[in-house]
Amino acid sequence: MDTNVTKISTETTSEKPTHIRVVLAGILFITLLVSYLDRVNVSVLVADPKFLHDMGIAGEPVKMGLLMSVFLFAYGISNIITGPIGDKLGPRKAMTLSILLWAVSSAIGGLAGSFGVMIAIRVVLGLGEGMHWPMQSSFVKNWFPPNERVKANSAWNVAIMVGPAISMPFFSIIVGSSGWRTSFFILTSISIIPILLLWFLTADHPRQSRLVNKQELDYIESGLKAESDAYAIRITTVSGANKKFYLDYQFWMVTFSFLASACMFWGTMSWLPSYLKVARNFSWAQMGSLSSLPFILGTFTVIIVAFIADRSSRKTIFPMIALSGAAICIFLGANVADNLTSAYLMSAAIGFIGIGLASYWTVMQNIVSSSSTGSAAGIMNGVGSIGSSFIPTIIGYIIKMTGSYVGGLMFLVVMGGLGAVCMLILTLKKI
Repeated sequence: MDTNVTKISTETTSEKPTHIRVVLAGILFITLLVSYLDRVNVSVLVADPKFLHDMGIAGEPVKMGLLMSVFLFAYGISNIITGPIGDKLGPRKAMTLSILLWAVSSAIGGLAGSFGVMIAIRVVLGLGEGMHWPMQSSFVKNWFPPNERVKANSAWNVAIMVGPAISMPFFSIIVGSSGWRTSFFILTSISIIPILLLWFLTADHPRQSRLVNKQELDYIESGLKAESDAYAIRITTVSGANKKFYLDYQFWMVTFSFLASACMFWGTMSWLPSYLKVARNFSWAQMGSLSSLPFILGTFTVIIVAFIADRSSRKTIFPMIALSGAAICIFLGANVADNLTSAYLMSAAIGFIGIGLASYWTVMQNIVSSSSTGSAAGIMNGVGSIGSSFIPTIIGYIIKMTGSYVGGLMFLVVMGGLGAVCMLILTLKKI
């Protein structure tokens, strides 16, 4: 626990409340944005002949896919096992430690001379980022009353799409002009920004912040107290209700659909730059801009649909539309003759995926009792991360066996179709 507990000043009741929690939401956005810059750097590098030669993996698509797979696997495991560490340290210290691990992995990445070292730093990156993700939720839980959490979560979740949208053209320019090692050193420098913001502008709880005035503190704590009182009432009135969520087929249908979405997202992210450059013969400049387009579209769909979905009684319809739409776009994009049309269709696929992102968690929360929501969320996110970790390598293996990207993309189409069927069943059951 941070010992820097602030003195709550005796402002007059007429003084306007501060809005430091809004600043915190912005900082959480920046930290997740930087984390996604670290994640997708390798997606651009596997399209760089110099990087592939230096790592000794030129013509080895399985090893290229492994660079993303080991990260995702370590990330999924870390999501599950580092939670207690984060709870003990508090979100501010845990997130700072996490970012320091990113910075170290990036610095070593810029000096790496072998494929083995590159694999090792991707594992370190995954372990660090796996501890970071739950801490975002801890900050939101501590700082925002329930009536503001949807907006707070949306503020940092949108970085899932903004990060790749920025990083694809940014790293394409850097790698094309200054070489792949420079990209890692730039990532190391950028990591300093969220560390400074977290350490000097945040605290685990609003009462510990020197920047929060009494009016804002009273507003936050009154909302949190009301939530705590309501939760205590629910515990006494519905004790024991639906605790065994893991025996509910509906929970596993949602989890599988979330896994399908993660597979399509990471499969596309990992291989899209290489697909555009190698299979569709775009230049470095074209590849960079076209690789960012999917995530620009995804940013808009995440924001727009989040507001629409809150007004709908059937949240499952949005993941169903997302998965089926993405599957259709990938299928058409892989088989259409025109290169530019293919790129646009692949972009539309990521845009469709964004339609469902906000709804998976809401559907799960509606199915699972409040006492089991945390455990259910951990399992769902862990299954999605670990399961999707194999996808980049599987696609690489299919490319190697068939000599074409089409087979790997069809694997994503099948996953999307199966996930959409699960959501259709739940939609028909009016979940």
